[in-house]
Amino acid sequence: MIRRFFIGIKEKSGYRSQRELADVSGESHSTINRIEAGTHKTKHETLKVLAAYLKGVTYEELLEKAGILEDTASPSSKKDKPLSEYESLFFYELEKLSEEDKQKALEHVRYLRYLAEQQK
Repeated sequence: MIRRFFIGIKEKSGYRSQRELADVSGESHSTINRIEAGTHKTKHETLKVLAAYLKGVTYEELLEKAGILEDTASPSSKKDKPLSEYESLFFYELEKLSEEDKQKALEHVRYLRYLAEQQK
C-alpha cells in the first residue's frame, strides 16, 4: 500500500509537512492528506506530478505502490521465452532513441497497460 511508503519518501525528500509538498508541487493539501491516510484511490496524474518532487522514487514505483500497475519484475516463466514480433520491433526501435525518449516511451507503454487493465 502506498500510504506508509509515501510518507517515508516525502520525509526523505526533505518535506516537513503535507502542506510543504502541496505548495511546491501544486497538488492540494487534501490530496496529499488522502494519499497518506489511504482513504481514496490515487490518480495516476497526481502521482506523476508528485514523482517530480520526490527523491529516490520513480513515477512507475509510485504507480506500483498505489496498486495501479503490477510489479514490473518479470515472472520466471517469461525468462526463456522468445520475443514476440511486437516485442522485437519495440526492442530494436528503442536503440534509436535518446535516454529521455526511452523513458517517455516506457511511461506511455505502462500507461497503456494501465488503461487496458481498467477496461477488464
